[in-house]
Amino acid sequence: MSMRYAFEADIWVYQGQGAWHFVTVPQALTAGIKVVRGPRSRGWGSLRVQAQIGASIWRTSIFPDTGRDAFLLPIKAEVRAREKLSGGERVSVSLEVLI
Repeated sequence: MSMRYAFEADIWVYQGQGAWHFVTVPQALTAGIKVVRGPRSRGWGSLRVQAQIGASIWRTSIFPDTGRDAFLLPIKAEVRAREKLSGGERVSVSLEVLI
């Protein structure tokens, strides 16, 4: 069983070491994911997902951010390069939570 979501969000850059790029899953979707997730989370409350931005599809995990009360989706450097993306850009995201 899996759950699919679609949303738009801005790419933002983590200011710590590594310059990780993320999008924040909207709070309304996060609330629904938490209900479906139940006890299935992995380390740090992460969940396995398949994400798509543009023509790029990849498997990764989303991570809870208690400060934002939302999940964070990391955007791999390979995806950013292929899709010609950088911080501050708005993207359309398709997300499948793999349960």
